Amino acid sequence: MIIDKKIQTKGPIVVAITGASGSVYALTLIRWLAGNGYPVDAIASETGKKVFEYETGTKFTVRAITNGKGLLTIHDNDNLFSSLSSGSSKQGKSSKVVIVPCSMGTLGRIAAASGSKLIERVADIALKERRRLVIVPRETPLHSLHLKNMLELSSAGAVILPAMPGFYQKPGSVDDIINFMVSKILDALDISNEMYTRWGN
Repeated sequence: MIIDKKIQTKGPIVVAITGASGSVYALTLIRWLAGNGYPVDAIASETGKKVFEYETGTKFTVRAITNGKGLLTIHDNDNLFSSLSSGSSKQGKSSKVVIVPCSMGTLGRIAAASGSKLIERVADIALKERRRLVIVPRETPLHSLHLKNMLELSSAGAVILPAMPGFYQKPGSVDDIINFMVSKILDALDISNEMYTRWGN
């Protein structure tokens, strides 16, 4: 993999991928971040990997995801010895976390502050250390327990950013719709971007 050392100056971003539909958002987000100088730590559940490869046609490997551009590290979701699993580790100290797409099962376990996987642990650390946690749920329709769990997480400090694309920018392709959502995620991370034509531009 070719890494441009000149752009390796920005804080790390954790991108977690679960088994909900919408893996293309994660792929596009990782490629944008890695290509713009943000080291990315990716985690995927077992079902998340399968859905990712099925929906995007991209193998869940560093080379396939990045096309050799930028820095990406893939972490095993079963590895609670990962540096990301500690709030005191230097690697995870400044990390912002995005879970995209987020299944209702993962969302519920995070809301209950429980779970035995790295994705749930990383989210729990982000909340307790008051770091940015962006959760992109992808499910419809929603029942009251889904909504209750989202409210619990919002109250704890998470940003709940449902995969609900707007259409005022008059998208001309599926890529335009994807870019709209990824831009919203980047906005929630306080990362400047121009992935779509904003209102009033």
